[in-house]
Amino acid sequence: MTAQLEHLLARAEHLIDRLEAVLPQPLAAPDWSAALAYRYRKRSAGHGVLEPVRHVGTMRLSDLHEIESQKERIRRNTEQFVHGKPANNVLLTGARGTGKSSLIKACLNEYATRGLRLIEVDKADLTDLPDIVDVVCERAEKFIVYCDDLSFENGEPGYKALKSILDGSVAVATPNVLIYATSNRRHLLPEYMRENLSYTPTEDGEVHPGEVVEEKISLSERFGLWLSFYPFAQDEYLAIVGHWLASFGVTGAAIEAARAQALVWALERGSRSGRVAYQFARDYAGQH
Repeated sequence: MTAQLEHLLARAEHLIDRLEAVLPQPLAAPDWSAALAYRYRKRSAGHGVLEPVRHVGTMRLSDLHEIESQKERIRRNTEQFVHGKPANNVLLTGARGTGKSSLIKACLNEYATRGLRLIEVDKADLTDLPDIVDVVCERAEKFIVYCDDLSFENGEPGYKALKSILDGSVAVATPNVLIYATSNRRHLLPEYMRENLSYTPTEDGEVHPGEVVEEKISLSERFGLWLSFYPFAQDEYLAIVGHWLASFGVTGAAIEAARAQALVWALERGSRSGRVAYQFARDYAGQH
């Protein structure tokens, strides 16, 4: 009987070990000395981990040109944050390739020595943000939760989770966490003409948006600071090209000679953006 009982206990322990392996585990704190930035990733069985980013881009605020207003506003907000003063969550929206993501990465490099850290979270994992906050809330560092290219389709769970997190959940009221998000959509959700059918006009012509439209804009309104980005004019694009060529060691005369090629490069790609300017500069500097 004793041998049979020991066998049953051994099998039970083995079963418990297997169950523990597949059940979700509490999010563990990473080695905070390993990196300045981290990525939140879901592993097998739904386990979440904060992975250190070993090689962070070297972009600085001084490298970003022709977006001076946006740069100054996010710099001021971030500086308030790292100094322990009130600061806002930030939504950066607008044209592609105009520096939205680069601006956030540059802020990290600018203020990392003052304790700023960054955690990148995919929109599909935003429902786990309260767990991330629980891990970092007692830390002395300041954490930017970074969501890149944020947009939702109707019914996605991350949409309502983010609404609650931004303004409605006590879990993110900790003063050492802010959310910085980029998007090509100002209101983060697709908008359809049929939604205007719920508008109710009054006798004096005033239009009252229906509840559907109100729901569309309610998420973006919960970001305290909005930064809008616009396509660059030709002169602005060429100025950015010149900056990057100079950073790669191209001479002034060669930069002037490259202007025509830079315009053709932008025309072929259908965009005069900072990203296109940087790509051209890398190509041109590599050839010369």
